Amino acid sequence: QVQLVESGGGLVQAGGSLRLSCLFSGGTFSLYNMGWFRHAPGKEREFVAAITWSGGSTDYADSVKGRFIISRDNAKNTVYLQMNSLKPEDSAVYSCAADIRRLGSSWAGGNYWGQGTQVTVSS
Repeated sequence: QVQLVESGGGLVQAGGSLRLSCLFSGGTFSLYNMGWFRHAPGKEREFVAAITWSGGSTDYADSVKGRFIISRDNAKNTVYLQMNSLKPEDSAVYSCAADIRRLGSSWAGGNYWGQGTQVTVSS
């Protein structure tokens, strides 16, 4: 049974940085494309960043491009999201997903999801 556990969220001032981690267990991590999604109150869940199974390719939502960096360590079964120059509009619950699929110009969530970690950016 695949399980995903996120960590690293918290409260940060605008302009600050956070690094989220997502620990994968219960399967073969290196087989899966991984992604980060976020869900803010009153809004639909949105794609944030994706990384292919090998780590050779990444993709980002326009709203975070140039500020966020997704990476993975297949030896540690972990995917990361480095978030820099944070803005209040980045506040949301951030969830990682495994086995994500490309959907047009974006990505759709996969079969496996974590519980999420709250990120709050104060102005």
